[in-house]
Amino acid sequence: MNAPEHAVGPAGGTKPDLPVRPTVPVTLTVYEDPRSPQSRAFAQRYATTFARFLASGQVQINYRLVTQSDKKYGGSGAQEAAAAAACAQDQGRFAPFMDQVWRHQPAPANDALKDRKLLSDLAKKAGKINHDTFELCVDRNQRKGWVEKSQSDFAAAGLGEVPVVQINGRPLPGSTAQLTPGKLTSLVNTEARHVAAAAKP
Repeated sequence: MNAPEHAVGPAGGTKPDLPVRPTVPVTLTVYEDPRSPQSRAFAQRYATTFARFLASGQVQINYRLVTQSDKKYGGSGAQEAAAAAACAQDQGRFAPFMDQVWRHQPAPANDALKDRKLLSDLAKKAGKINHDTFELCVDRNQRKGWVEKSQSDFAAAGLGEVPVVQINGRPLPGSTAQLTPGKLTSLVNTEARHVAAAAKP
């Protein structure tokens, strides 16, 4: 099935939904690499800010996992962890699984995330994941294609080093290294006001 442009749906699956008038004014797209220390630092620093955004009802967050660290350091840990996270997402447990990845992330030159026993242990720590379903998904590489597509799209877009954050499809002004939770909150609030003003008849 060739989905229409901008159609949405489950990661790696069909995309049957066509959003006509989004009810959430601001979408943050966050690119992270499971093996990247910079991604880990960003995820942990902004966890509270992102939780507040989601609770506000004004922001949705789309995560894109990429694997450029595998090319940088060798191995396949980022790809394995990203595919496992996608398997966790099948059960609505992406965020708790990635929280465990960040908590137990090895040094980047250590390709430990390729170990499927470790990924299985992280899924258990994340909780509320049907283990048999998760392991079947991982063992059959059911989300590997999704991960490869995510990385190829990221590379083709020339977005640079992770983490990368976009607001409603536009890159943030400056690098994430210069960003603070306060600055991001201000940018999100400004975007929400712009969208609300544009929607007025």
